[in-house]
Amino acid sequence: MNHSRKYTAELIGTFVLTFMGCGAAIFLGAATGGGHLAVAFAFGLSIVAMAYVIGGVSGCHINPAVSLSMLLDKRMTAGEFVGYVIAQVAGAIIAGALLHMLVSSGLHDYTGSLGTNVVAGAGGTFNALVIEVVLTFIFVLTILGVTANKAMGSVAGIVIGLTLTFVHIVGIPLTGTSVNPARSIGPAIFQGGQALTDLWVFILAPLAGAALAFVVYRFLVKREAK
Repeated sequence: MNHSRKYTAELIGTFVLTFMGCGAAIFLGAATGGGHLAVAFAFGLSIVAMAYVIGGVSGCHINPAVSLSMLLDKRMTAGEFVGYVIAQVAGAIIAGALLHMLVSSGLHDYTGSLGTNVVAGAGGTFNALVIEVVLTFIFVLTILGVTANKAMGSVAGIVIGLTLTFVHIVGIPLTGTSVNPARSIGPAIFQGGQALTDLWVFILAPLAGAALAFVVYRFLVKREAK
């Protein structure tokens, strides 16, 4: 398949995820129980929708951490990985730019920070790192297992979307939930300040969580094979 189609699909998918998920946080707010759940479902349902639109084109990674796990599991080449990540970050930046434009035009931002991720809610950098590693580990481990099981084919997108939803339910009040470096980069570029200062946490921790998920997944698969 033409790589440009895959990269375009990843750009569009990551744009949708970032715009809809962060947009829900910005324009609805997550301070109340209802808002908290709505934002979590906005991220999760974005995955469900995109899985059935671009899943057959690019696999619907729309997340550098997911692409890293696929690279480690030899489901994609290093060249494809680089192309995917560039496309994903570009999609998130476009979404961040559009959200920034809407807020700058007068729409109220209930997060006060363009839906960015920060470490303060987690009680500091170390806690934020731990939280993001654990949440990403759960999310990516699920993806590795579900996508390797052909019997899950028609419902894989739903399972993955619901998994993203439940990790957001835990993570939103703590870090805002990243588990996705691209989703964090896009809004942070336009918010600046503390969001940019903390950004390294939300790049490093999801990638570490994905790598850990791969190690555990391979251990489980090898043990099962034996």
